[in-house]
Amino acid sequence: MAKGSIAVEDLRTKTDDQLSTELTELKREQYNLRFQAATNQLEAPARIKQVRRTIAQIKTLQNERAAAAAKA
Repeated sequence: MAKGSIAVEDLRTKTDDQLSTELTELKREQYNLRFQAATNQLEAPARIKQVRRTIAQIKTLQNERAAAAAKA
């Protein structure tokens, strides 16, 4: 896996609070990357895709946990 990306297994071991914190940090990074891209200062264009995917993985995991909690 590429540097800077997070494995799904690593995400599954985190608590809900840790996932929320990670999501906030990734959204901030995504904003900064978009700003860099707009000003032509982006050094690693592939990082945008990595961040987007990791955000999606965290949201999916949060939704799975919420659904499991609702069933229980």
